[in-house]
Amino acid sequence: MANGESEVLSARLYQPLLSNSAADVAPCSNGGNKNRFFLSLSKWVLKFTMWLIFIAWVVHFLLIPTDLGTTLSNDWLAATGGTLFGDSGSVLLLHSGPILAIAILAFPYIIIVGEEEQQLQEYACNTLKDRNCTPPILCSLKSTLIYYRKKDKPPRFNLWSFPVLVDGPFGVVSAAELIGIILFVVFVLWDLYAFTVVNFELLATYGDLSLGETRLMFLHNLARNLGQIGLVCLTFLFLPVARGSVLFRLINIPLEHATRYHVWLGNLAMLLFATHGLLYVLIWTTKGCFFSQILEWKDTGVANLAGSISLSVGLLMWITTLPPVRKRNFELFLYTHQLYIIFVVFLALHIGYLVFPTAAGPIFIFVLDRFLRFCQSRKSVDIISAKCLPCGTVELVLAKPESLRYNALSFVFVRIWELSWLQWHPFSVSSSPMDGKYHISVLIKAIGKWTEKLRDSVLKNLELPCTKLTISVEGPYGHEKPYHMMYENLILVAGGIGISPFLAVLSDILHSVKEGKPCLPRNILLVWTVKRSDELSLLSTIGMDSTICPSFSNKLNLQAHIYVTRESEFPSEHGEVGNSTADFSDLCPMSKRSGMSVLVGTGHNVWSCLYVISSTLGFVILLGLLDFFYINPFDITSWSYKGFLFLACMVASVFIFGGLVVCLWHLSEKRTSAEEKCEDDESNFGKIEHTETVTHNVAHQESPASLTRSIRYGARPDFKEIFGSVSKNWGHVDVGVIVCGPPTLQSSVAKEIRSQSIRRQSGDPIYHFNSHSFSL
Repeated sequence: MANGESEVLSARLYQPLLSNSAADVAPCSNGGNKNRFFLSLSKWVLKFTMWLIFIAWVVHFLLIPTDLGTTLSNDWLAATGGTLFGDSGSVLLLHSGPILAIAILAFPYIIIVGEEEQQLQEYACNTLKDRNCTPPILCSLKSTLIYYRKKDKPPRFNLWSFPVLVDGPFGVVSAAELIGIILFVVFVLWDLYAFTVVNFELLATYGDLSLGETRLMFLHNLARNLGQIGLVCLTFLFLPVARGSVLFRLINIPLEHATRYHVWLGNLAMLLFATHGLLYVLIWTTKGCFFSQILEWKDTGVANLAGSISLSVGLLMWITTLPPVRKRNFELFLYTHQLYIIFVVFLALHIGYLVFPTAAGPIFIFVLDRFLRFCQSRKSVDIISAKCLPCGTVELVLAKPESLRYNALSFVFVRIWELSWLQWHPFSVSSSPMDGKYHISVLIKAIGKWTEKLRDSVLKNLELPCTKLTISVEGPYGHEKPYHMMYENLILVAGGIGISPFLAVLSDILHSVKEGKPCLPRNILLVWTVKRSDELSLLSTIGMDSTICPSFSNKLNLQAHIYVTRESEFPSEHGEVGNSTADFSDLCPMSKRSGMSVLVGTGHNVWSCLYVISSTLGFVILLGLLDFFYINPFDITSWSYKGFLFLACMVASVFIFGGLVVCLWHLSEKRTSAEEKCEDDESNFGKIEHTETVTHNVAHQESPASLTRSIRYGARPDFKEIFGSVSKNWGHVDVGVIVCGPPTLQSSVAKEIRSQSIRRQSGDPIYHFNSHSFSL
């Protein structure tokens, strides 16, 4: 079908496709209707159930410091503490059971949503076939209209993408994030207020006390309450760092955003814990029993020595996370952060079996994710090719199985054994999933010790096979759905190597346009700031002009504004960009090739669900067996020891019960990989659908008619001018703005978006801010 005909046909069918009228759709079987109704009903039941559990969980935390909450907790413990699972199982079910239940229910919800979308797309294709329409074009149209956006809905603001705070310690904060911060602060203040009221009521029951004794008693209760509030913060602290957590996939929060929440919660939790410990030091010093109390380790109650060790380790971790330390010595921050194991173990010994289960649920979810990451990272990944671009950036193309899925805006964590045994570094994926079934690419700029060693290794080992670099990979991690496909109008703002994820985005969109797949973006503006012109060779890593989709101008308006800040003009002495590219590749036989492992939380939903369910059931079984065969018969009463046994059950359940599922998953992966190798021609396996570095002058080449490109030297982007031009040319539409670059660049863009939103007219666009910059 010609392009003009398809546009006319799309316009003709646009309204009927969105209509709910029975006359506008083709008839379908009753079985299909019943199946879709059942899926939709199941999805809403699961969603309602998860919301109900979550609200009850939050209300439970709000009631803890009140008399009502204390009464309900005591009644619950009295009613369930005598069961097979003991008091620790009772506390676990009350405090951590809800979040574990949500994690389990999230898997069938995600599976049902995917199945529903697939059936909807198939139904659309069948409907359009009955209309004698060309399926590829119109199925793409149907998917675009239903899944991403309906044009009959006017542009509107989104709390998640509206920047409110653009400067300060939190960085760029959206309206939704600000609401979350305020609610959490209110929650902490409420707990402090409620505990303070209870403390004053308790003081009246202590009898005649001197003023000094009253103050010390009040400080003692306050210190204990601060520890309790810090433990609640710890409950939420471990959730964001579970990289493949189904909870963040459920609400579609990517890893780079979750990491920020972990940082915020970590600072708050350590502030509370530090104040908790400082108050006890003040009390003990005043009483003259500092050394005896800090070394105390009693069987019943908290163990002070274990708490001192846990707090000391936590403070060390906290200090190394501060920006001045982390930026100057990243390795110190990275290595000391591994002490979280000691922190958690001694925390369990400190607070014992009756209190530790309060935070056990999220820690258990983190252990699930950590064990799965450990299993995935055991596998070495082949480098299909590695090259060093003229700007010193290294491009690695890594082997992967066809079954490993990812989105264009994804991250992978890479460890190279020859450079460091412990260091894992995150990198944005620079290739689209549609670039090839068996490879994934990353761009690594030499800006630190580790990356400089990698660049030198690539340059020094040109004649050696790439197996000299032993690479392990974790991931990919990212959005559950490709959110760059949600906007018809896109502005991509990159700083330096921040162009890497946008190369994947552009490649993804061009492939979708070429193959007639769902693809909403129609207007794309790329704003890229680099220091020197040799970085322009990064654009050559995709076939943006001719390789992927040579004639996309009638479907896609693509413009690129490039700013070279430290050069006033193109330096002729550089010669041809790309001639200095060093390249080595390993095209081993297909049978010897080793791709990335699919054992990842964002991978196969059914296997992931079985892994979580089996580990959770195993945890419950081990707790029951421990209580029935050991704790009760031998009359174990030590709080610390029982807390340690509880933690041991948690870890053992993941290794034993979850490990069994992981082994079966691994066998399934091997069988699937073998089937893929049998289906594909061995001669085509090593073929990379990847454009090699061009040898012509990027800055002076003549751009094709389909791409408008401008390069300005000695200038920086004026975002007020850029957004003003977009407002004038694009009109009243939604515009997705994705920024990948340093914090100053993100703040500048967010500030201008906020300014444009405040003074916008009725016919101006609505800008949606999205950041894509990951930092540890």
